Amino acid sequence: MNAETEATRWLAAFAAHLADAGPEAAAELFLEESYWRDFVAFTWNIVTLEGRAAIAAMLRARGRAVASTRWQLDGSPEATEAGVAFWFTFETAVGRGCGHARLKDGRCWTLLTALRELTGFEEKCRETRPLGTAHGVVRNRTTWADQRAADARLGLDRQPYVLIVGGGQGGLGLGARLKQIGVPTLIVDRHARAGDAWRRRYRSLCLHDPVWYDHMPYLPFPDHWPVFTPKDKMGDWLEAYSTIMELDLWTGTACRAAAYDEGRGEWTVSVERAGETITLRPQHLVLATGMSGKPQLPRLPGQDAFRGVQCHSSDYPDGRAFAGKRCVVIGANNSAHDIAADLWEHGAEVTMVQRSPTLVVRSETVQRLGWALYSEAANRAGIDADKADLIAASTPYALLPQLLKPVVAQMKQEDAAFYEALRAVGFQLTFGEDETGLSLMYPRRGSGYYIDVGASELIATRQIALRSGVGIAGLSEDAVLLDDGSSLPADLVVYATGYGSMTGWAAELISQAVADKVGPCWGMGSGTARDPGPWLGELRNMWKPTAQAGLWFHGGNLAQSRHYSRYVAIQLKARFERIATPVYAGPAA
Repeated sequence: MNAETEATRWLAAFAAHLADAGPEAAAELFLEESYWRDFVAFTWNIVTLEGRAAIAAMLRARGRAVASTRWQLDGSPEATEAGVAFWFTFETAVGRGCGHARLKDGRCWTLLTALRELTGFEEKCRETRPLGTAHGVVRNRTTWADQRAADARLGLDRQPYVLIVGGGQGGLGLGARLKQIGVPTLIVDRHARAGDAWRRRYRSLCLHDPVWYDHMPYLPFPDHWPVFTPKDKMGDWLEAYSTIMELDLWTGTACRAAAYDEGRGEWTVSVERAGETITLRPQHLVLATGMSGKPQLPRLPGQDAFRGVQCHSSDYPDGRAFAGKRCVVIGANNSAHDIAADLWEHGAEVTMVQRSPTLVVRSETVQRLGWALYSEAANRAGIDADKADLIAASTPYALLPQLLKPVVAQMKQEDAAFYEALRAVGFQLTFGEDETGLSLMYPRRGSGYYIDVGASELIATRQIALRSGVGIAGLSEDAVLLDDGSSLPADLVVYATGYGSMTGWAAELISQAVADKVGPCWGMGSGTARDPGPWLGELRNMWKPTAQAGLWFHGGNLAQSRHYSRYVAIQLKARFERIATPVYAGPAA
């Protein structure tokens, strides 16, 4: 049986069982060890169902109501080493979706279903794009400028349905999605200009992810854009994006407090704008403040007595003021390495304090072996960022370890001399507790790694001094005191000590009780460092309903913000249009 015949038969049988409301029969089309990853289409959630029993249970609860139809192959199925892989499209009672399946021995091993749009509420684009004017002679016509002026009154004359706190890539991308499907959305950001969250970071900062990975929704970077975007260029792009996408954005606006009224089903949010306190009453509140929470600043004995400069990495400007100074960077992740290198470039005497092992990958190697889907070669093969996002999503988290271990082993082999040079100066390396590398360390804990863009050579050649495997006992007037009894003379101490969970912002803005109710964001329960179990199979509280009604978290890197903004927007649009959204496997209230 060829690949197309096998795929066609499986898809037809699956569709027939769904139409006949036969959950057990549909589940029998899956292997005993199988995975169904659903993005909103069947569950109004982002969830991975593992095994036949879980799949049958979901279909018993949701199969009839979803009313899926028109399951069709999309493109030519592919014969793989394991079996057959293919893309497909389908419709539900409320929208249209797409998906991907992998078959082994005629049964499904992995299935992805993703709701891509709501029927009747499609984006106006391409053939259906707005005309932009009313041709003919119209008395007192409303021009584009008139309409934009009216839009700018959102939050003053009328209330937004969605309030997004945070005007970085996450908030702006989600705001653009919601704008295109007609959901009244206001974005507030405390910085003076869109993009300032990037501009205010240390002077040498560049993205470590390549351009193909970092496109924003609707507006991909132009073909001449550099592979690694400088932070100020990124800030300018985001500012231009907010204008081009006609987003309703209040900059220079600090969110002070928020409370949810269960009876009214709305938030009361107090914001301060231009010295005025304004009360907003959205029905949904989205925290889009990045993947991290508040900066983690350690409290150490002697900090008040230290006569030099102390700052968290988020507040470090650049090294120009520290030429010839003794500088200690506490931490060994991305920011720590970047800041240490920046200080060295400005003529400082730099020591990095590495308290625990760090995962290090060379930028060139990870681009080639880890980001092949996001590359010029992928583009030439017809794989744009959206297609790459779906390909990546088609593999559930549970299967990534077995796929990533050989890749990490290859990286270690190819870059053996690089790693040996780091070990020779005492740098402590890790490749993850199960040797799965960066691609799982990031979703598990969001920290603990460095993508090398030059600092590793400075460490290996001792141009940046290193103290590893030690803790910080405190500070004296002019030194960092280590727990082995030694000290490091210092004029500057940079705490590259990371950030808390996004729920830290919820605690500050709403209440600790709500933050506790929601629980931590990020991680999927892998049982590894900083990602305690139980196993969930998807990231905690990200891009989906939380235990607090009307509260959403939207964050992550540029790629995650781009991809998941579609599904957050669909979930919010459905609620705006009063479409029933029964959440399957949702959080405990």
